[in-house]
Amino acid sequence: MSFSRQELLIHTIARLLQGCRIVATGASSPIPGAGALLARAQSGGKLRVNILGSVRNDFFCNGGVELFDIAAQGRLDAFFLGGGQIDGQANINLVGAGGVYPQTEVRWPGSFGSGYLYYLVPRVILFREEHSRRVLVPKVDFISSAGPKNDGTYRPGGPIGLLTNLCWFAFDKQKLRFRLESVHPGHSVEEVRDNTGFDFDLPDQVPQTAAPDTETLALMRTRIATEIAETYPRFAAQVFPPAAA
Repeated sequence: MSFSRQELLIHTIARLLQGCRIVATGASSPIPGAGALLARAQSGGKLRVNILGSVRNDFFCNGGVELFDIAAQGRLDAFFLGGGQIDGQANINLVGAGGVYPQTEVRWPGSFGSGYLYYLVPRVILFREEHSRRVLVPKVDFISSAGPKNDGTYRPGGPIGLLTNLCWFAFDKQKLRFRLESVHPGHSVEEVRDNTGFDFDLPDQVPQTAAPDTETLALMRTRIATEIAETYPRFAAQVFPPAAA
């Protein structure tokens, strides 16, 4: 079977969302959005998916306010966060890098509600396609969303792991470290280590990330392609050209 990098990531996200009731995605998130839609299709409609910017798949009546409300009520099971920098303690930097804030050499969009959601949503999936030492750093230049700490702070939410274009890291909330759980087909542990700026744990034998089967690929390339195209038409045309044509 032949599948693209994006299809593998979509499939992996859908697997990570199994058992969820409500999932939401933020801005500029076509792969997480497609993964959530795939999980919904595989759940038989039991999963509710809210995609920011969608008309057909946005059930919030009051935008971000309602998103924050249901997160505070414990009703939002999963969300996705990324960052210009992510470090080994799962701290996220969405503000800027280089120099001392606010005089940073590079500026990013900002935190918005990421710190709030990071504390409340029980299944936060960190997602960043680029796996490099400039992104996965020993220590972020600015903490816009703090990773877990064993300091007694009440925190029902937090990261379950980090998904990149090379691998899937699970996050151990007791050790406060990432653990390499699987490497994507066509890549290696050595490649992951060479491109990661922080230390991480790993088993003696690191498995390969599970690939989508024929049925899942067919579902992605038809129904999911059509559904995600409503919000991200350019992405759908690039990843699923037959469905978008």
